[in-house]
Amino acid sequence: MSQPAQRFLSLDVFRGLAVCLMIIVNTPGPGAELYPWLVHAKWFGFTAADAVFPSFLFAVGCSMSFAFLAPISQGAFAVKIMRRASLIFLLGFLMYWYPFVRQIDGVWSVIPFATTRVMGVLQRIALCYALAAFAVRYLSPRNLVIASILLLLGYWAALLIFGDPAAPFSKLGNAGGRLDLLVIGHGHLYRRGGGFDPEGLLGTLPATVNVIAGYLCARYLKAAPDLRRAVLRMALVGACLGFVAWAWNPVFPVGKKLWTSSFVLLTVGMDLVLLAALAAALEGLAPNPLARFFQVFGLNPLVIYLFSELFVVTLGLIQVGPGVGAYDWIGVNLFQALAPGPLGALMCAIAYMLVCWLLGYVLASRKIVVKL
Repeated sequence: MSQPAQRFLSLDVFRGLAVCLMIIVNTPGPGAELYPWLVHAKWFGFTAADAVFPSFLFAVGCSMSFAFLAPISQGAFAVKIMRRASLIFLLGFLMYWYPFVRQIDGVWSVIPFATTRVMGVLQRIALCYALAAFAVRYLSPRNLVIASILLLLGYWAALLIFGDPAAPFSKLGNAGGRLDLLVIGHGHLYRRGGGFDPEGLLGTLPATVNVIAGYLCARYLKAAPDLRRAVLRMALVGACLGFVAWAWNPVFPVGKKLWTSSFVLLTVGMDLVLLAALAAALEGLAPNPLARFFQVFGLNPLVIYLFSELFVVTLGLIQVGPGVGAYDWIGVNLFQALAPGPLGALMCAIAYMLVCWLLGYVLASRKIVVKL
């Protein structure tokens, strides 16, 4: 009989923390300017909000180190990966299409497919998951590191070669945006991107490195005979990656929307340091209340994320005044009344995050774990 796979509390908490912060960043309270660290950098630069999505991808890679333990044939593996990636991609597409109908001048009509965004957060997760899954299936850890380096350097070269020679890293002159316009079409891109989609096709390649890094990290952590030495090495590697990102920044600036290679190194480095800190603080101890709080998010991350995105749209459809949806009304009339300014906006986002946590708690208390 095979032994059950060892679980690490720090990995579960890390995944839950990523989901929790993603909800807070994606659903800010209305009625006031936000704290700058809760707003994504406009193009180049880095804020706390920019760290959330790559950390989620890193957590996906961590989960792979446990999910791929059971022996499985090549054909069955391919079917499993493609099925799961396809379902996640489809859910992401339907999420952006929701509520599927709209009312214009009192007339209801179906929101046309031609104006529905194709790419997005879940879609990028699906593509990165599939690419990373096949990579970790067939490549050794050493070759995974080599492949990651080639992806980051190759992406840099692709932007320089195929982008606008005068501005290869610009919003409308980069090669990724040009590829999306050619393959996907302007009507299917991010509406506020002006012809650029921050979760486009080409940027999926460097983002896959975030997933591979999570897999390698969790694999190393599981195999390490000395946990204390392992977390120190993780923190050291993380700090070194951060230094390399800083050194690379002058020629290939850190930027989430373009998902630059320096951005990958910076976020992977930060995730390694954070996970090392969590492992040092949590492993070998019983889960404390705060750890259990984040574990709830980690049990059903996809369900909770989908709920967070769909429910806020639904609240916006509930009109409580001329052109005012329920979520905006609550944010302005309750939280801005309690704490005017960015604090009230943050309180509104945290309150909404707790509503989503409550769904996760109900599922966890009934031992319901949704897996695709």
